Amino acid sequence: MNRLPPTRSPAAHDGAAPAHRVRALAVLAALVLAAHALLLFNAAVWFGAAHTPELADAPAKAFVTRRIALPPPLPTTPSTASGGPPQARAAPRIAKKPTVKPKQSLALAVTASAATDSIANNLPAPAAETAEASPVVDAAATPAVVASAPVEASAPPPSQATSAPAAPAAAALPVTTPVTSVVLPASAILSYQMTGNAKGLTYHADAEMGWRNLGDHYDARMTVSALFLGSRSMASVGQLGAGGLAPTRFSDKSRSEVAAHFEPDKGLITFSANTPSAPWVPGAQDRVSVFFQISGLIASRPADFPVGTTVVIYTAGPRSADTWAFTVAAEELLTLPYGDVKTIKLQRKPQRDYDQTVEIWLAPALNYLPVRNKITQSNGDFIDQQLKALTRP
Repeated sequence: MNRLPPTRSPAAHDGAAPAHRVRALAVLAALVLAAHALLLFNAAVWFGAAHTPELADAPAKAFVTRRIALPPPLPTTPSTASGGPPQARAAPRIAKKPTVKPKQSLALAVTASAATDSIANNLPAPAAETAEASPVVDAAATPAVVASAPVEASAPPPSQATSAPAAPAAAALPVTTPVTSVVLPASAILSYQMTGNAKGLTYHADAEMGWRNLGDHYDARMTVSALFLGSRSMASVGQLGAGGLAPTRFSDKSRSEVAAHFEPDKGLITFSANTPSAPWVPGAQDRVSVFFQISGLIASRPADFPVGTTVVIYTAGPRSADTWAFTVAAEELLTLPYGDVKTIKLQRKPQRDYDQTVEIWLAPALNYLPVRNKITQSNGDFIDQQLKALTRP
């Protein structure tokens, strides 16, 4: 009978296994220790520090940092400092979108400003006159009317700082052409064909001058009207006497009305535009009456006004008064829409840089009425009114 080979008991097998495992674990532990030693030895080199004395003495690179500055804190308001509630920070201002206005035709804009705002006898005010809100009067603009205050070249010494200022000199009255006799025309309505040029553009409008000679008083009016642009009128009313026209009120009306009031008893001409008053002198006129006053002066004694003679008249506008000096220029034959007319030309030359050249043509055959008026601006723009019809009321 065959015998089976002897087998190892489980107990013997379990006893040999722990010894084998111990040896394997020992080898593995040795390998791990060696790896850690190698890692620790080379770690200094891998992370930038030297593992030799030579490299250890090398200077380390500087580490640079950047600092971001915060905005300074808002100043403490009084309410915050005293324990009150902090004030709210002002809301940022939001820029508004510009409003785009519809474009206006250049020709229409030029015509609007020139046709209705420029009447042949409506001279623009000097620079000081146009600033209605300012009470300062340009002494250079009216040298004979307003006395200029003394101007100090340097500050006064401390010892004189409290001294009273010197009183200004009394205003000198304007010197005008004396009126010896006047022959005024009969009532008439003069219609003009008006042509203008502004900034290179030519335009046309209608103008009319109405003159009513009522014996002891008068009424005169100048009106300019343009299609689609409205109208502008100036009117003068007053008394008639040996000295010719004596205006009591002059008005200038477009969108609103401004006026000048003549007050001989007070010796003043006052203005509704809140500008300084001007002195009144005998023979003072306004921008409408001045045309008929000149007409009456020359009509009374034509021989006394040869070529080269100057006629000086103190003339008020709606905001100030100034001296107008007209020189008799020449005799001319004009061809007008009304027809061929013999005339006497008078010219007012510029006295200052911003002044206009004013030309007037009087017709002896028509009682020396103005049959043509022309104003030329300093920049070359002009308006020209030429008689096209004359009617007697």
